[in-house]
Amino acid sequence: MDKLFQSCDDLHPVITVAMPVYNAGKYLRLAVLSIVKQTFTNWEFLIIDDGSTDNAFDSISDIKDARIRILRDGSNKGLASRLNEAIDLAQGQYLARMDQDDVSYPERFERQIGALRNDPTLDLVGIRALTIGDHNELSGVLACADSNDKISAKPWRGIGLPHPTWMGKITWFRKHRYAEPAPYFCEDQELLLRTYENSHFLIINEQLFAYRIRGSINWHKLIGTRIAVLKIQLKQFIAKKQLYFSVMALLSFVARVVLDMLKRLTLLKYPVIKKQDVLTEKKWQNVLNVIEKK
Repeated sequence: MDKLFQSCDDLHPVITVAMPVYNAGKYLRLAVLSIVKQTFTNWEFLIIDDGSTDNAFDSISDIKDARIRILRDGSNKGLASRLNEAIDLAQGQYLARMDQDDVSYPERFERQIGALRNDPTLDLVGIRALTIGDHNELSGVLACADSNDKISAKPWRGIGLPHPTWMGKITWFRKHRYAEPAPYFCEDQELLLRTYENSHFLIINEQLFAYRIRGSINWHKLIGTRIAVLKIQLKQFIAKKQLYFSVMALLSFVARVVLDMLKRLTLLKYPVIKKQDVLTEKKWQNVLNVIEKK
């Protein structure tokens, strides 16, 4: 990418990357390296330790990069609180999300910053993602909107913009912020539902992110999250007198819980696995080679 395109000025980065970390284990190193190996290089990386008790940070002690800042205060505040801290500390014009166990393809930032700069009306840009397992094996495709007109077309089914893939204007994040105290494992949907009617979202229809699904499903957490999302939806829709949306949210909730129960009884994996083609597998292996190459 052209150096002038990447430049903001000599003092401030274009992008601030926010990654709260809590007991990331063996996955932290690959996540960090996937940011270091981005083709777009004008960024700062805020890695915020949310009171980890493991030794994950030892695995990145040899990564020497002046753009990385590791922040620690010894407390456990939760994802939403830490993301708001990153929003306050950010020096970039744009804020990018990253999760501690996921992988960004090298071209991720380049594609997203290009979209944001090509259309100044955009507030938030996501990307499509594959799913990977404990050993970096491809397992499927993360459910999300497959076109821009579908992102918020049916808000009772959720806003289809995967949280770890977000990049948006820092002004948008500072205007809206994450809710505190945060809802149960759905701070992203709360923020999207609160803002979608007055915001402009985009999803890049290219798989440039790998979302890790670890081990077995925590059914208690899954159902708890569904209930929390439903409460947020009903609060938003009822306040706006959107009766149809409220009814559809209830029906969608019931349908998803029934499917969850069937999957649990039949031992199906979640989400439903989709077979990957040879080109997708080859690209993923190339990404791993680039990221892990010294």
